[in-house]
Amino acid sequence: MAVTDEAILKIKEMIITGELAPGDRLPPEKELSDRLGLSRSSLREAVKALEVIRVLDVRRGDGTYVTSLEPRLLLEAMSFVVDLHDDQSVLEIFAVRRILEPAASALAARHVDNDAVARLRDVVESVDHAADVERLVDHDLEFHRGIAEAAGNAYLASLIDSLSSHTVRARIWRGITQENAVDRTLQEHHAILDAIASGDADLAQALTVVHVSGVEQWLRRAL
Repeated sequence: MAVTDEAILKIKEMIITGELAPGDRLPPEKELSDRLGLSRSSLREAVKALEVIRVLDVRRGDGTYVTSLEPRLLLEAMSFVVDLHDDQSVLEIFAVRRILEPAASALAARHVDNDAVARLRDVVESVDHAADVERLVDHDLEFHRGIAEAAGNAYLASLIDSLSSHTVRARIWRGITQENAVDRTLQEHHAILDAIASGDADLAQALTVVHVSGVEQWLRRAL
């Protein structure tokens, strides 16, 4: 095992065992390297790596802290990976979305409250076929993010959000705009929301499967 990997695992173990909790400041570099039996250079490399994946927060002139470790933070790196997609991986991402987003819609239908419904209603009513591509992309991200958050599962919401690539959505919306399919897509958003608002989990799930699958099939033809 590389020395840096060993350092990462030892810091991870400190967090898992509770020796370091979210928000805690790490001991000074020399003290920590001595305690873990590591060189200071290996420890620095480990800290840099853990900072990239948002486990640690290095504050210049202050120290190094454990982040909140919220799912949103820890899954940010996945968004970066998704934006580096190639055509084949985009289809695989959609296959995963086809599994996760209908489940989120069903959960949202069971747990959503009036405030969340009102927020989602504002989102779906904020655009029409005359909106430009950037506005449609923002709408699409906000709509699906809102459903995932309404599902009441922070890890599921963060995972779905991590799979949402602005680049991919821009390409899709540009394409369906050219095919005059915007109205149908927006109507599907309205239908999904109506099912969620009425508490019909099965219908919300089925409509989301159709919605995501339709976009997936368009993308397969376009590639």
